[in-house]
Amino acid sequence: MPHDLPSSPHSWSLALPAVAAWATTLTLLNFSPTTSLIVSAVATVSALLTLPRLSRVLQVGSLTWIMSGRTSSGAVQGSARRLWRNVAIATLTCVAATSASVGLRVHAVSTGPVAALATRGAQVTAQITLTDDPKIRRHRGGRFTQDRIVVPATLTVLQTPSSLQSPLRRGAAGRAIAVNTPVVVFAQGAEWSSLLPSQSLEVTARLAQATPGDLIGAVLLVRGPPRVLTSPSWIQAAAGTLRAGLRTAADILPADQRGLLPGLVVGDVSRMDPQLTADLNEAGLSHLNAVSGANLAIVASVVLALSRLAGFPLALRAVLAAIAMIAFAVVARPSPSVLRALLMGLTAAIALGTGRAKDGVAALSASILLLILFDPELAHSYGFALSVFATAGILLLAPRWRAHLTGPDPEETPASADTYDDFAAENPTPTPTPTRADDASRHSDSAPYGAVASDQAGRGVVESGSAGCGPVGSDWVIGGVAPSDSVARGVVGSGSASCGAVRSDSVPRGAVRSDSVPRDGGASDSAAHSAAHSVADSAAFGAFAADSAPHSANADTPDVVLESQEPPPSAPIRSSPGRGRRRLRLPRWAAEAVAVSAAAQVAVTPVLVLLSGQLTLVAIPANLLAGPAVAPATILGFVAALVAPIWPQAAQWLVIPAGYAVGWIIMVAQWAVSMPLATLPWPGGLPGLGLLVVAVTLMIPVLKRRAWRTAALTMAGVALVVALVVRPMAKPWPPPNWLMVVCDVGQGDGMVLAAGPGRGIVVDTGPDPVVMDRCLRRLDVRDVPLLLLTHPHADHVDGLPGVLRNRRVGAVIVSPQRVAPQESNRIATILARHRIPEWTPLAGSRWQLGPSEMTILAPDSAQGGTEGQGEGSLINNSSVVARVRWRAGSALLSGDIETEAQDALLRRLAPRADVLKVPHHGSRRLDPAFFASVGARAALISVGADNDYGHPAPSTIGLLHRLGARVYRTDRSGDLAVIDQDGQLAVVARGP
Repeated sequence: MPHDLPSSPHSWSLALPAVAAWATTLTLLNFSPTTSLIVSAVATVSALLTLPRLSRVLQVGSLTWIMSGRTSSGAVQGSARRLWRNVAIATLTCVAATSASVGLRVHAVSTGPVAALATRGAQVTAQITLTDDPKIRRHRGGRFTQDRIVVPATLTVLQTPSSLQSPLRRGAAGRAIAVNTPVVVFAQGAEWSSLLPSQSLEVTARLAQATPGDLIGAVLLVRGPPRVLTSPSWIQAAAGTLRAGLRTAADILPADQRGLLPGLVVGDVSRMDPQLTADLNEAGLSHLNAVSGANLAIVASVVLALSRLAGFPLALRAVLAAIAMIAFAVVARPSPSVLRALLMGLTAAIALGTGRAKDGVAALSASILLLILFDPELAHSYGFALSVFATAGILLLAPRWRAHLTGPDPEETPASADTYDDFAAENPTPTPTPTRADDASRHSDSAPYGAVASDQAGRGVVESGSAGCGPVGSDWVIGGVAPSDSVARGVVGSGSASCGAVRSDSVPRGAVRSDSVPRDGGASDSAAHSAAHSVADSAAFGAFAADSAPHSANADTPDVVLESQEPPPSAPIRSSPGRGRRRLRLPRWAAEAVAVSAAAQVAVTPVLVLLSGQLTLVAIPANLLAGPAVAPATILGFVAALVAPIWPQAAQWLVIPAGYAVGWIIMVAQWAVSMPLATLPWPGGLPGLGLLVVAVTLMIPVLKRRAWRTAALTMAGVALVVALVVRPMAKPWPPPNWLMVVCDVGQGDGMVLAAGPGRGIVVDTGPDPVVMDRCLRRLDVRDVPLLLLTHPHADHVDGLPGVLRNRRVGAVIVSPQRVAPQESNRIATILARHRIPEWTPLAGSRWQLGPSEMTILAPDSAQGGTEGQGEGSLINNSSVVARVRWRAGSALLSGDIETEAQDALLRRLAPRADVLKVPHHGSRRLDPAFFASVGARAALISVGADNDYGHPAPSTIGLLHRLGARVYRTDRSGDLAVIDQDGQLAVVARGP
């Protein structure tokens, strides 16, 4: 076709327009509608001016030579001129269209009654229609203990009080206004969790302004429960029934598997364990805790395989695959990765049904264009970017890497592996489309970058001489001409071949040169096909690999090569003796798995640097190990979802083996995060991305030369040894003879007291279960005989699930003063579910566990709560205060007691200690006499960096210094360990 670049294995004509449209949308979302419309007008005018002038202005001789890999001729120059003219016009047209789309959408959401009322924070009564499932956002910190519900919706009817109606000039005061504006709803309450998309609700809420760049008219802060107006549509009701059925069937699985299976199969992450989510993210397996294109392709592959076994014609198979993909997208909800894979999968289905060749790059580019045009907000979605980059990496990098890893055939003796690599990089070769003749034997897999076709007898003799434009193999068609009998032996010419002949004098491994094969002859792209078959997530093209067998039974159906099998034995291609070298060769399946995982991870690394500021070194081996479990878990889980509404028992039978599959994924994730250097810290944002570009630029020339590559690998090995062996020996964690560790849990408290090998007393759990669990992992604490929760504030108790994760907890101590009944009841419910006793001991109670002796000092259960001046002071002053003794000294753990409780404790006991855990994160509400009475030599402050509470207060730090105490802070030093050093207490910092 004229839009294909010469000698390219992919059609790149849509790539530049897609990238330009994406970049334009990403930029213009933060500008005014006027700016977008100006850009659209300029792009439109430029496209019109380009049509007659580009061919006269653009000098393409050298550019054509670079793109084609050969000296340009007049015909090639003319073709290149037309190609670049068309690409330029398409790019400018797409920029104009997306700019206009962004401008109109920004204008629609930033004007009108909704935007006007949002700027004033108006109270409204609104009717909304949900456009997605309500999602739970867990609370973090503060006194607010309820989870928030977040759900996108469309605001359809708006009614305001009369005092706010008149400025809008929309009729009489208090009259309902019909609108159609996208909003995001924030609400609270369990009644939201059962709602489904397409349901209409009436709510009372306050309007707030949306974040700039978001294509929504306002944020709707709902107060009170919603009033349901309509039921969901039948299709959404059916999808909800399937999702609920899978959740119910998964109840028989352990907690981790129960949460991951629905997330993997249908994108239902409502029961995902936060710790497991963190493990998957850190291990580079985050794409497995939600639906991705891989799941969609697996479902399509199963439908194709079944329809093929049933003997359906090719067109019907394509229709069934398309229906299955659309249905799966509805059930799993159209996330950015699912939308991208759905469009590419539908493109592949059309290619399958019409007999056209598939091109992964063209399909990916078209998907980007369509999605950005109709949903511009996807332009700044990290999920969409990760999906696109991973697919591009698999399509472009994986085929070559796979071929490099498989190495030369044992019977072949290439002149030089380096020559082969260079040739493969410069001359990727498309494969001609076979005819329907000899259907049963023609599907021989072309080796990477081309291979010699052989006949049924396995011949494949390479003859020298001058080959004209004759056929290449026993059943290949060149230019639509059927093979003659004289070609049945598979004779292939060499020398000055021009029509797909093998050039044995210059092409290692007998790559087929088909540069001059007419594009309209239906040439298929073997590189794109193999990449698509390598992983299901690559544009859902792999879903059609199972349907690539001959279709000779359907005489009226156009034939197309969708995937081919391993080649039959053929005669070796020999080169000059003594010039080759042996290299390690992996089996094709192993090379394919490694290449796909590596290509996807390399491609998404720039996005991950922007998103999280780290490099996941363990991602490739983790994906290799977890990958085989994805397909059985997806298939069994989806079938269980289909069966659950009519036969729940059978659904549970299917869920059990699916649980084993997701259990393997969980085990791999846990192993990966426990590996040293699983993640490498890296600057985030644009500076980190720039540093990554510089590092890659320096690495490429180094890795190309053998001597430099050897030196670089040696240096990397030495650095790894230093990081894994020398550094831990110099600075181990935990340090020897540790007695207490103050975990860096952010803005909160979380401490561990030594209680023997593998055991620890935990005092408070911080606000995040993931962070607390990791601290206990570092200390190798597997058993918690005693857990002390000083008071029921979220920054001290919300990390409780992290302590309970895979650990035995003997008993939990809580404050006898129940000043926060709602939160206390929530904690009691969690403990009862795990059958853990809850104690409220009296002052003076004592426990001796390992080297630690802990004594409760306060509060006195006979006294009531102590009021204070600050918000939440009543709960803070109810904190349990404990003193811990060791042979080398003592520590006072003071919870969050404030001035009033400090004064009461001083008058009653006047405790002394060598180490003071400073109360309330160093708040200014302190009693100087209490601090002086303790007489601590070291003061430990557990505080979050850049918190908005002003902790620790400068006055508190100044007082501690005047009293002679050395101050240690977790926001600056990370975890803090109190150790026994020659019979005296010392403090060691782990470092941030």
